[in-house]
Parts: sequence; structure tokens; C-alpha cells
Amino acid sequence: MVLNTQMNKTMLETQQLTCERNHRFLFQDLSISLNKGEVLQVDGANGAGKSTLLKILAGLYEDFEGEVMWQVEDYPLYIGHKVGVKDAMSARENLMWLADLQATEVSQGDIDSALAKVSLAGYEDVLCGEMSEGQRKRVNLARLFLLHNPVWILDEPFSAIDKEGVACITDRIKEHLSDAGTVILTSHQTVEFPNIQSLTLS
Repeated sequence: MVLNTQMNKTMLETQQLTCERNHRFLFQDLSISLNKGEVLQVDGANGAGKSTLLKILAGLYEDFEGEVMWQVEDYPLYIGHKVGVKDAMSARENLMWLADLQATEVSQGDIDSALAKVSLAGYEDVLCGEMSEGQRKRVNLARLFLLHNPVWILDEPFSAIDKEGVACITDRIKEHLSDAGTVILTSHQTVEFPNIQSLTLS
């Protein structure tokens, strides 16, 4: 992965991106070009390589050939399809820990505000192990209201949350796009965003 601090319209370019697993190509010679304010939705059947592609683009998986070039100063914010929080920590403690992983300083007020935006006001000190799966997912997704990465990579962000949660995250993604942010996501749900591209892996 290459990070380039040059500021222009293009946020992502890939060249001849190829990944093989268990003697099977997940994808070959994949070219992607994504600009500010655009969404890339990655589709495909289970096992087609969607999550692997997202991890490659996020710099979390290195067993591939080709180049990934980002025109950004910071790595993308990656939120995987798993809940991604520690059960023995409270909602507030989890968000502080997740912010620390990105070397980002946040205040308790910032965290509480982010939790309120995902309908978790009053749950700040509740252990995540005592929450439902949907609530734990919302704790992780609260990072979308807390951190300020220009690129978001989201693997099934709408899974395990109700219609209210889907609407909340959809609105937040639209707001991010309107601020010249860029989003790459997978979703088994139908999503409608402006400036959306589709990529289907087979």
C-alpha cells in the first residue's frame, strides 16, 4: 500500500490487483479508481473475496500482487463485519481504546456525543458483554461520528442493527460523502447513495 499526501480529486487507484487463496483466484488484475465524494459497493457471493479485498485496501492483508495507491495522509478507517469491541470493557472504554489504536486523541465528551448519535445515550458505562449484538455493533459504528478519516472501509455495516440504526448510519455516510469523503463498503442490503459505483466479485 502506498500513501501519497498529494491532494487531488482521486483518492484510490489500484493496478493489477490479484489475490489467490487455496489455489483459487479470488480476483485478478483488478483496477479500481475512486474519487472524493464517491462510494464503491463491493458485491458477490459468500467466499468471493469481498472481505479480503477490503482488508487489502485497508492495509490489513498483504498476500496479494499489484499496487494499492491512496492519495491520503492517513490510513482509511476500517470497520470489519465482526462486532469488534471488547466485552469486558464499557462502551466508553471501547471507544477510547479504538481511538488510541489510531493515535487519535478524543475527550469523554466526544465519546459520549458519538454514543448518543447511535442511540446509546445512557449506556456509556455499560459493559459491552452485557449488551445485545446490535448494541455492540452500534458501539463500533460510533467511530463514524468520532474519528475523522477521509476514507471509510466498511464491511457489512448494516448487519445486526435495526431499521433505525440502518437509517442513522446511512445518513452519516451521506454526510461524509457531502464533505468530500470516500466510502468503500459491502452490504447484503440494498443501499442508495449518490455517486455510487458497483464492483461484483465472482
